[in-house]
Amino acid sequence: MAIMISIPSGIVANQQAVERLSEDYSNVLAETEEQIAKATTLIECSLSPGFRPGVRTGSAWGLGPSLSGGEQFLNESAIDEISSIQGVEAVIPFLEKTEGTTRTLQTPRGTFDILVPDYTIVGVPLNSSLIDSYIVLPNDVIEGRNLQEGDSGVVLLSLNNTGYFGAGVGDEVNISGSYFTVIGVYESSDSLQLRKLYMNIYDAQEITNNEGNISRLDIYAEDQSYVDEIVSEISNLYPELYITTYEDRLSQLERTTQIYQSTLQNAETALSQMQTTAFQEVCIAVVATSSIVLVMMLYAVRERTKEIGILKAIGFSNWNVMSQFMLEGVLMSLMAGAVGVVIGSVGAPILSSLLLPSVSLFPTQRTIPGGTVNPGIQIQSVTATLDPQTMLLAFGAAILLGALGSLYPAWRASRTSPMEALKYE
Repeated sequence: MAIMISIPSGIVANQQAVERLSEDYSNVLAETEEQIAKATTLIECSLSPGFRPGVRTGSAWGLGPSLSGGEQFLNESAIDEISSIQGVEAVIPFLEKTEGTTRTLQTPRGTFDILVPDYTIVGVPLNSSLIDSYIVLPNDVIEGRNLQEGDSGVVLLSLNNTGYFGAGVGDEVNISGSYFTVIGVYESSDSLQLRKLYMNIYDAQEITNNEGNISRLDIYAEDQSYVDEIVSEISNLYPELYITTYEDRLSQLERTTQIYQSTLQNAETALSQMQTTAFQEVCIAVVATSSIVLVMMLYAVRERTKEIGILKAIGFSNWNVMSQFMLEGVLMSLMAGAVGVVIGSVGAPILSSLLLPSVSLFPTQRTIPGGTVNPGIQIQSVTATLDPQTMLLAFGAAILLGALGSLYPAWRASRTSPMEALKYE
């Protein structure tokens, strides 16, 4: 009985997980498509991840301080040069710096230093015209207020950062050795749930020792027709730049959609296989349960043959004898069902995971407006739990199987001759 109620619970849990996965995928795709649609004139520029330049004469770009060799910075003098390109409406600089602990990793190929991130500082220009017209700051502030022009010495924390720093709105936090007042808290929509905090770009440059440096540029064209020309100009001026446009983001969205669809298809195929396996296992469990009741009741009838003869001799009808053994089988199955429900309530997650094949809900990738593809939605665990409806069905199944398993032994007992029964030893 414990197995019989654990299997349906596991199926239901995995079905719900696949439904949540599908819903989350749809929401992410819709959100990403909406963000991309809003940024048709956006051109994003940063140093290519594989590029390791040195400072060269006449170049505005140089390799700034980096942590574990993974972060590079640009000289902000490039802003004016890019702003002068025909068709450029606005150039928005950002400074991003990840703070964390550097750990040494030993591999067969050598020793590497890796960064275990604690939080990421995002410095933004607090210009009211930029804040009001472009995507500069998070828009889902849930406590306090957002950053605004003139703010300095204050920080906007992501919700998961409040737990890391142990601070809320109005508290002070130590960021890279400097204290900032938490002015607001926002709920991150990033699927990675990175601990990003926003502040004035000048504050970020100062505390990270990156005065005059930036990490990336968001460039907005006056019209989409200017985008190709602007990209060509930037590529000629700075061939080392990694540039992402509206078309690139759409292509990445299409690839991500294919990955999502493949993930869902794999999950649904695995769920179908799981349901087939579950049906077979439930059938085996039903047959086994009925057989156990049948064997036990046949043994009971055999051991109580003389008692049956006495009952019939003193006037018990065939129906009285049959109903007595039927009731005994049902009560025995009902008690076993109660024990099975208790065991299933505790062991359903373990039993379902042992008996059912797993549904692969692996992490996939998602496209974000920044032009990168990051690990996305991930359902980390699926836990089977019993609900009242399942328990009631289990009790009903116990009564039915007890009645079915007792039917033949009870009928056989009712057909026993009193004379033969009394002679039985």
